[in-house]
Amino acid sequence: MAPAGSTAAFGCRSVEAMDFDPSRAPVEPRTAASAILLREPAGGGGPQCFLLRRHKRSSFMSSAYVFPGGAADADDGDLRVTAARELFEEAGVLPVRETVESDALDALRRRLLAGEGFAALLDEARLSLELDALVPLSHWITPSAEPKRFSAHFFVCAVPAGQTASCCDVETFDELWVSAAEALDRSAELRLPPPQIRILGELAAAETVAGAVELARGRAGRIDPILPKVLPTPEAGHAFALVLPWDPQYGEALGEGAELSADSPLGGGASRFVHEDGGWRHVKG
Repeated sequence: MAPAGSTAAFGCRSVEAMDFDPSRAPVEPRTAASAILLREPAGGGGPQCFLLRRHKRSSFMSSAYVFPGGAADADDGDLRVTAARELFEEAGVLPVRETVESDALDALRRRLLAGEGFAALLDEARLSLELDALVPLSHWITPSAEPKRFSAHFFVCAVPAGQTASCCDVETFDELWVSAAEALDRSAELRLPPPQIRILGELAAAETVAGAVELARGRAGRIDPILPKVLPTPEAGHAFALVLPWDPQYGEALGEGAELSADSPLGGGASRFVHEDGGWRHVKG
């Protein structure tokens, strides 16, 4: 079982504690997947996202609020299966075709967290994953300047009817349903990593869960990996910025890079992240 929340692609420590070294030999990123769980709030006002807070003792992204997710297992066979498994482990939500009683779901989840195989549990319970409910939205790769790296694929998923999300209290200890706009307003407090900030900014334009899913479906086949590079920026009052492929200084920044295709829907807008007042800010280059 992968560490909870390990797909978020960036640590969330203070700048002084970050182990960024653009000269280090790049570590091969681990393939991972996260599920961006969405629901319509009872009082209206646009879709809400489910975030989990990692324990302070965690070696990666301690105290950060992240989407449920983790590294792929060899038995998964499909990144959507990874996202579904991690969603079930960490949030207790299982996207399947069948209707399942909450007590039965809880029992399956406990067995999964205890180490039993995901596929075997699904077969025993005669459940079939609804993989089409997990729609690819984004793909981020941790900068090569970091010692721990992930190639993280993000999927949007609406909460299945009759199911309720809850944290598992293994790697995470708190949960939060929040609109994308409110999460961005509280980004420093929530210690949101850069991919979450960018993704939430994209989702903030959606007025409904269906709208958010449609945004993802419109990107089918056009999701290039986003690989930030490190740009020293002492003149701006920051030690460095993490610059994205559409930043005007991406070519001169340090570390591995990956260009976006000309028709990619992922580029544009704010193009770099700087660390200020305990949190990341997404700003123009």
